[in-house]
Amino acid sequence: MYVVLVYDVEVKRVNKMLKLCRQYLHWVQNSVFEGELSERDLEILKKKAEMLLSGEDSVIIYTLQDGNWLNREILGKEKGVIDNFIE
Repeated sequence: MYVVLVYDVEVKRVNKMLKLCRQYLHWVQNSVFEGELSERDLEILKKKAEMLLSGEDSVIIYTLQDGNWLNREILGKEKGVIDNFIE
């Protein structure tokens, strides 16, 4: 499945969340990641992310069963290039 993950965490946890997300997904913009994941890997990522969260932190995960239904448009500078993006 195709996953878009967005997080908003306290500054002292940003680097840990960044490193975790980079293990599973492609970085595309500050605190935004996307990519293809199996259901198992998504569950592992969610459990690890939950262990990092505290207080007012949040993670939003959008999942698409078929990447062909995703329309992606970038306005301005593209920060994280994804060469294998499904269109």
